[in-house]
Amino acid sequence: MRLGLRARLLVAFTLVSVSTGAAVGAASYLRERDMVLSAAQDTMVERFRADLEREVPLDHSPTHAELVELAWRYRAVAVFANDHASGNGISFADVPKELRDQVRERRRTLVQRVEVNGQPYALVGAPLDGDVRGSTGVELYRRQHLGAQQDAIAALPRSAALLVLLSLLPAAVLALLAARGVLRPVRALRSGARRVADGHLDTRLPAGGSDELADLVRTFNAMTAELEGTVAELRRVDERSRRFVADVSHELRTPLTAMTAVTEALDDEALTGDAATAAGMVSTETRKLGALVEDLIEISRFDAGVAGLRPEPVELGALVVATLAARGWTDVVRVDLPSVGPSELDRRRVDVVLANLVGNALRHGAEPVTVVLRSSPDEVVVEVTDSGPGLADEVSPHVFERFYKADAARLRSEGSGLGLAIAWENVRLHGGSLEAGNAPGGGARFTVRLPRRRS
Repeated sequence: MRLGLRARLLVAFTLVSVSTGAAVGAASYLRERDMVLSAAQDTMVERFRADLEREVPLDHSPTHAELVELAWRYRAVAVFANDHASGNGISFADVPKELRDQVRERRRTLVQRVEVNGQPYALVGAPLDGDVRGSTGVELYRRQHLGAQQDAIAALPRSAALLVLLSLLPAAVLALLAARGVLRPVRALRSGARRVADGHLDTRLPAGGSDELADLVRTFNAMTAELEGTVAELRRVDERSRRFVADVSHELRTPLTAMTAVTEALDDEALTGDAATAAGMVSTETRKLGALVEDLIEISRFDAGVAGLRPEPVELGALVVATLAARGWTDVVRVDLPSVGPSELDRRRVDVVLANLVGNALRHGAEPVTVVLRSSPDEVVVEVTDSGPGLADEVSPHVFERFYKADAARLRSEGSGLGLAIAWENVRLHGGSLEAGNAPGGGARFTVRLPRRRS
């Protein structure tokens, strides 16, 4: 699941706070640890030096008894040549060899941290100097337990973690404030985009400031203004074209009525030869022109939004039979029409749909044409299938477009290209759907889905 901008800002601020706190805490831990240990070691060295400078204990090579006395006096390990003595609980084995070698070679006070039985200690070693011969050859090693310092160092990570946790609250507050400042114009843009998507092209957003979001708002306003002007112009052009089609269609009706009366009179005359051929051609083209005008008028009604339904209880199977019989298609169309009960339909408009689909199958497909009726509790379905080559993939998405003729994919075409568009509009007016495709066994198939009841 993708996080929103607010959550991402909160996570980013938290990560930055935690990483920064962890880095600072780690650096502080190392620094404090070194300071605590260095302070303990420095104090131990100063005390050891002060004890050594308090008196000069001997000016000759010590005996073992004198080494023991030195060890207990200084609470240390006393070493001379191959002899050594221990005092105050520290043993010779606890003194690392590398520390003894460095003290012997460098003849100065040195400190080393060691672990004895899992406990931390600081071990300091120094040569014992005399007043006449300088160095006596005796080395003294004292140790100090660092348990208190170790406890103090162990508490440092807990303190650092507590500081990091305490820093999360201001980080979260800053993240929320930053998200609020960023999301306010983003929400306004989202709301404006939704209004534009809903058709409110006059939507404008207040633009203030000089940052990137303000530039985005100004760009949005410029885009919506340009879009509003373009859509308004397209609507004006579309309205003019629809008005032109409607006006032309209505103006053609009067002369077309006269032409139809003349062609009917010519059909009644017993003409022969070229006169009969010419009269038949005029009669045919006049009928085509009349059908085109009627289709254009019907399309103009859909475009103007004045096309309405007159629903009534209709037995769809009986309506299919009546449609086929009225047009003389009963013998060339196979039907499978089980009784599906009445549905609330506009009889005239459904008849137009069926006539267009069956006529289209007979003209552009091949016989036999099959009409199958199916039903469910909520809808009735009519499938019209022909036995032709079917619809090409590039043709199927366009078959319901106006003036898209089937002869773009098939050889024979006599229609105007408006029949399927009118059928689609009539089905849509019922609240149903009209789909075009191919049957599994070949041939084009048109599927009409109509709701049983008006919602």
